[in-house]
Order: sequence, then structure tokens, then C-alpha cells
Amino acid sequence: MKKSEKIAHIMEVLDRLYPAPAIPLRHHDPYTLLVAVILSAQCTDKRVNEVTPELFRLADTPEKMARLGQKRIESIVRPCGLAPAKSKNIHTMSRLLLERHAGKVPGDFEQLLALPGVGRKTASVLMCQAFGQPAAPIDTHIHRLLQRWGLSKGNSSVVEAERDYMKCFPRSSWAKLHLQIIYFGREHCPARGHEPAQCPICGFC
Repeated sequence: MKKSEKIAHIMEVLDRLYPAPAIPLRHHDPYTLLVAVILSAQCTDKRVNEVTPELFRLADTPEKMARLGQKRIESIVRPCGLAPAKSKNIHTMSRLLLERHAGKVPGDFEQLLALPGVGRKTASVLMCQAFGQPAAPIDTHIHRLLQRWGLSKGNSSVVEAERDYMKCFPRSSWAKLHLQIIYFGREHCPARGHEPAQCPICGFC
């Protein structure tokens, strides 16, 4: 099978199953999205969405979050796991937004990477979902499925998988596609107990 045929099939299936995928993390602006994505590390979106309403009721801006303080943040986000590190990153990140960016989340990839708790995936999510810029957020689901579908090497790093993703799929599809693949991985193509022959993508690829 030609690689182009495989990619076309993948995109057709994903567009049919998830024509307009929504961001699973509740938020109302770039700042609250950034906080939610930081909290989502090694945590389910469902759990994050259970925690953020209380957090954002008290602090939904960098100014309010900086005033809230790390200890109070930690007590609220504890159910998300890694609470000491996450609360420190959120508090410090909020303070740096005030000091460096006039309280605004920067729409620049490198400036986002310079913030505490922000890695390539988080920065990419913000670039494409908050600022409408082409980016390739590679999370565990996407990394795993790119390898499973033969679009990235089995031992590829996140950076290599990001490069492969960008090469395989049209630039205009990156933002929607990363959400589609996440939903597909959760609902149709799990890491364990997967039946390839019954999978609408693996059965073809």
C-alpha cells in the first residue's frame, strides 16, 4: 500500500468519525487553556475538568493566580496528581506572564517554551487551539498511533514523531487532526486490548 493511500484513508475515517472535534479541556481564553493543559500532564481530561471550575472561580487571570499563592493552588489541584510541581509551575508561570508579557499568554512558540511547565506539546496546543497557528501537539496517543500506523518509527522520539506528523499530513489539518487522533485512540485504538482487524484504521493499514 502506498503511504499516500494510507494517509488518505486515515484522514477520511477521522473526518467521518470526528468532523468537528472539540477541545476536551474546559477553558474560556488562552490563559485558562494553558493552565488546564499544564494540569493535564499524566492526568485525565475528566479529572482536570472536575478541578478547574473551583480553581478558575478563584483565579482565572495571571494576576489572580499570582495572588492566590502556590499553597492554595496546590490544595485545589491535588486530585490531578503531581500537585507540588504543577502548582509551582502555574504560580511561577502566572507571575512571569505579568513580568514579561503584560499578563498575556504569548502567541509565540519559543516564548511559550520559556514558561515553567510548558513543553513542546503544551506550546503546540496553545499555538493551534488558542492562536490558530499551525502546530503539531504530540501526546502519548498520537505518538503511539503514528508508530502503530507505520507513519513514525517504533523507537521515534517526540521530536521525531512531530516531524513525521508534519510531513505526513497537510499543514491545514494539523490543529483538527491532533484532536481527532486523540479521540480515536481513546475510543477505537487503545494501547491494550486492541483488535486490529476490527479497527477502522488498523484493519486497513
